[in-house]
Amino acid sequence: MKDPRVDKLADILVDYSAAVKKGDIVIIDFSGVRALPLVEAVYEKCLRRGARYVEYHFSTEELTRIFYETAGEAQLSYFPKHRLDAMKKANAYIGISATENTQSYAALEMAKMVRRQQVMRPISDRRVDHTRWVVTRYPTAGLAQDARMSLPAFEDLYFMACNIDWPDFAKKITRLWHMVRRAREVRIISSDTDLRFSKKGIPAVKSEGLRNMPDGEVFTAPVKDSIEGYITYNVPSLYHGKEFDGVRFEFKKGRIVDASCRFGSQKELEKILDADAGARYIGEFSFGLNKNIKAPMKNILFDEKICGSIHLTPGHAYKDADNGNRSSVHWDLVKMLRGDGEVYLDGRLIQKDGRFVAGELKGLNP
Repeated sequence: MKDPRVDKLADILVDYSAAVKKGDIVIIDFSGVRALPLVEAVYEKCLRRGARYVEYHFSTEELTRIFYETAGEAQLSYFPKHRLDAMKKANAYIGISATENTQSYAALEMAKMVRRQQVMRPISDRRVDHTRWVVTRYPTAGLAQDARMSLPAFEDLYFMACNIDWPDFAKKITRLWHMVRRAREVRIISSDTDLRFSKKGIPAVKSEGLRNMPDGEVFTAPVKDSIEGYITYNVPSLYHGKEFDGVRFEFKKGRIVDASCRFGSQKELEKILDADAGARYIGEFSFGLNKNIKAPMKNILFDEKICGSIHLTPGHAYKDADNGNRSSVHWDLVKMLRGDGEVYLDGRLIQKDGRFVAGELKGLNP
């Protein structure tokens, strides 16, 4: 029997997030066969909305693994210009992945994956900057295991976090957006964390179901050379299949001058941060605001939306909140503040222990 929640999510992705309309050229990228019910629903709806052409690309984590285990330098450095040309013609992009084994890339060389990411960056930049795009992660047993949940329970959480009234959500986070937009300085204090930075002149953005699914953030970026202090993240993170936990950064003049992790390879951590000149600077600061996401799942797309969390992201800055930092890296490392943490905007305490204390923001608390 067809799950009605799949159709509802397909409606959101096509009509709200990607806003597919008559005459559009749409690219659907998907990986993993388990995603097919959602892919099929999205594909049909794009055609029914009058898209002139809908192109779809299929991959699997096994194909990706084979590439990185086998490819030589000529293959790693090859730039598929035809894919960039296709992205230049696209109006909308929908990415759907269904990862069955989140450890598929655990034994691969980080240097190869970082190298390929650098080569492919112009395509992802074109997508982010010039299409109406949205990406999601469809529930699988692998993702459920990482979240320490049964598959049915994880499916319930996924659809609760995605199938919400996004226009209403956008209205509810507007006050926080205005506060972040107007702020000049941010300070974060928590366990092994004391960090401050300027955001003067940097815009703020509402993440309201348009680009990530699930969504729920207000984000900005620090002035590139302004961060001083240190932060210890407390949410485990998978990056190119490598797991890290307890990542700690120290900053001077905006640059990560010391990095360590409680769990994971120090060598691999350094490889990420040494990928290019921008990888040791921060490209994003954000509040997580999705009330239906309450605990870490070792999946960045979900964890960065945890209500009562912040993330401070080494690497590339988004065009809409641009501090000028450019990098092949964009790693959303998350710190939960529930029970331990304070966030100040221009010296005013607005969030304590993961709950907003400013009166006009209390409606955002779970």
